[in-house]
Amino acid sequence: MSTAAPQPPQPLWEPDEARVESAAVSRFQSWAAEHHGAPADGGYAALHRWSVAELDTFWQSVAEWFDVRFSTPYEQVLADRSLPGARWFTGARLNYAEHALRAAEDSLRAGEAALLHVDETHGPEPVTWTELRRQVGSLAAALRELGVRPGDRVSGYLPNVPQAVIAFLAAATVGATWTSCAPDFGARGVLDRFQQVEPVVLFAVDGYRYGGKEHDRRDTVAELRAELPTLRALVHVPLLGTDAPDGALDWAGLVAADTEPVFEQVPFDHPLWVLYSSGTTGLPKAIVQSQGGILLEHLKQIGLHCDLGPGDRFFWYTSTGWMMWNFLVSGLLTGAGLVLYDGSPGYPDTAGQWRVAEATGTTLYGTSAAYVMACRKAGLHPARDFDLSRVRCVATTGSPLPPDGFRWLHEEAGEDLWIASVSGGTDVCSCFAGAVPTLPVRLGELQAPSLGVDLQAWDPEGRPLVDEVGELVVTRPMPSMPVRFWNDPDDSRYHDSYFSTYPGVWRHGDWITLTSHGSVIIHGRSDSTLNRQGVRMGSADIYEVVERLPEIRESLVVGVEQPDGGYWMPLFVQLAEGAVLDDALRARVAAALRSELSPRHVPDEIIEVPAVPHTLTGKRIEVPVKRLLQGTPLAQAVNPGSVDDVTLLRTYEDLARERSS
Repeated sequence: MSTAAPQPPQPLWEPDEARVESAAVSRFQSWAAEHHGAPADGGYAALHRWSVAELDTFWQSVAEWFDVRFSTPYEQVLADRSLPGARWFTGARLNYAEHALRAAEDSLRAGEAALLHVDETHGPEPVTWTELRRQVGSLAAALRELGVRPGDRVSGYLPNVPQAVIAFLAAATVGATWTSCAPDFGARGVLDRFQQVEPVVLFAVDGYRYGGKEHDRRDTVAELRAELPTLRALVHVPLLGTDAPDGALDWAGLVAADTEPVFEQVPFDHPLWVLYSSGTTGLPKAIVQSQGGILLEHLKQIGLHCDLGPGDRFFWYTSTGWMMWNFLVSGLLTGAGLVLYDGSPGYPDTAGQWRVAEATGTTLYGTSAAYVMACRKAGLHPARDFDLSRVRCVATTGSPLPPDGFRWLHEEAGEDLWIASVSGGTDVCSCFAGAVPTLPVRLGELQAPSLGVDLQAWDPEGRPLVDEVGELVVTRPMPSMPVRFWNDPDDSRYHDSYFSTYPGVWRHGDWITLTSHGSVIIHGRSDSTLNRQGVRMGSADIYEVVERLPEIRESLVVGVEQPDGGYWMPLFVQLAEGAVLDDALRARVAAALRSELSPRHVPDEIIEVPAVPHTLTGKRIEVPVKRLLQGTPLAQAVNPGSVDDVTLLRTYEDLARERSS
C-alpha cells in the first residue's frame, strides 16, 4: 500500500505574481522554452528537471542567455561527463575578467559605482566601472612587465577592499591564477596555503582595522616574503598609511596608468583561482577551479538564482579567505555593483551590518546564520531602526539557518523579505541548493536544488531517499567542480575527497533531506555525525535548540566511540556574560532537547568551555575535537595554522587526559 507524501508546511513567504513574472529565472525559462525545448509550463520544478536531464542543452542555454563571449567557439558543451574528469566547452577560449568588466563598455552605466567600499570608520566610497576597468588595465600591464604569464600564481594577503578585487581581476586578465588569504590569518596558516602553489607576486597590506583597533601585519608580511622563495615581487598596499618595505613596489604607482586592459584568451578549463578547504588536519586541499567553469556557474547562480543585474547592489559579509568573497566578486558578471565591507561584523554594535545595508542601498544582503541568530538574541529590530526599503533578499550560509532565524528575519527585517538560506561549498564555489526567487519560503528549508545540479540524498547502499535523511550527493558534473587539486598529479587526493564512497558520484559530506514538495533541509556534516543506538543525528539540530537559550552563547557537540564499545556524547557550551552553568541550566538544556528533538539528543554531559574553536573561515571544529577526546595528540588531530585560537583546543586535550587517568 502506497503512503501519501506528507503535506508541505505552510509558507512563511511567497512571491507575488509581479515578482515571479519579472524574475530573471522566469524570463530565462520562457526564452529557453522557445529556443531550446525547455518546458514552458510547470514552473521552477519543471525547469530544474530539464536542466538536469538535458545538461548539455541547459548549459548551452546559460551561455547564450548571458551572451558569453567565446573568442574561439566551443566544439562540444560536454565532451566527457565522467566524474571526476568531465570536460566542458572543449576548444573554447575566453576570459573571466573581460566579462566582469563588461558594464564599463556601456556609456550609460560607466559612471555608476561598480564597487562601494565601507569600513568601520567611513564609507561608502565608490569606484566607478570606468575607474575599475582603468585600474585593472594598468595593473595587468604592470604584471606583464613583471614577467607574469598565463598559469603563474598571483597571491593576495588582503582584506575585503577594492584593491583585492582589482588585483584579482588584473591576475585573471593576464591569465594568471589568483589565490588569497585574509590578513587575520597568521603566517603559518598563509604559508600552509601559499607554499603549495608557489606564487610569483604577493599583494599585501601593512595591516587592517577590526573591532575599532588597528592590527599591524608588517612582521607577518616580512615572514611571508622570506618563506616564499618563488616571489618576484611584493606589492605594498598601505591600508594603515605606512611606507613600502625595501624592494617592494607601491600599489599607487602600479594602478596610475590610463591603460586599456588586454584580456588574455585562455582555454575554458584554464585555472582561475585556487581555493582552500578548511584543512583542520594536514595541509589544506588546494582546489583549482577554471575560468570558464566559474564564469558559467556564477552567471547562473547570481543572475538567475540571486536575481541580480544592473542597478542592484550586492553585499555579502565575508573575508578574502572564504569562498563567499570569490562569489561576491562574481556579482560584477551580472552588472551588479558590489558592497565591500572591511571590518568586524558587529562593530560598533551588533546592528553593524544592517547599518551598512542601509547606507549602501543594498538589494541582496548575504550574511551568516550565526549573525542572524546573534541579532535575534540581541533583540534587534532592523526594519524599524533602519531604512531597508531596497533590500529584497537576505541570504544566509555558513551553517543551516534555524527556523527561529527565519521567523526573526520575517518579523524584524520585513514581512515582504525573500529569505534565502543557501548551501554549497568551497569545493564548487557555488550552491547545491538555496535561492529561487519564484518559490515560497518555508521555515528551516532551502527552497530547492539549484539548476543544473542533480542533487540527491542517498542511503549507504546508494539508493535515493525522499523525506528521509541521507548523504548529499551530486550524480552529474557541474562546470565549477575542481579541475584538479594542486600538487595532486594522479588525482588520488581529489578522488579520495569526493568519489571514494560512491564511485562516479560526488559525495559532499553533508546530511540532507530532499522533501516530497521539492525543498532541501541541511542537517550538518556527515563526517561528524552523531550516531546513538543506530540513529544518525545532525549536530546543527542540537545547536539550534541549545543556542535558543539566552544563557548559551555558542555550543559544540561530538559523539565519541569508546574503546569498550560505549558511546559518549558531551555538549560543550560557551556561556553568555553573567550566566552560570548550574544544575538548573543543565536541566533546562536537557528538557529543551528532549521535548523539541528526542531523548536521544540529550547529551551525556554538559561542560562549560571558555569559547568554541573554529576554522579560519568560521566553522565549528567538530572532528578534531572528537579526535582529541579519543586521545589523539594535538599535533596530529589538527593543523594549528587552520584554527582561529589553537589554545582553545587544550581544554579538550586536558579533558581526554583526565578521563583516561
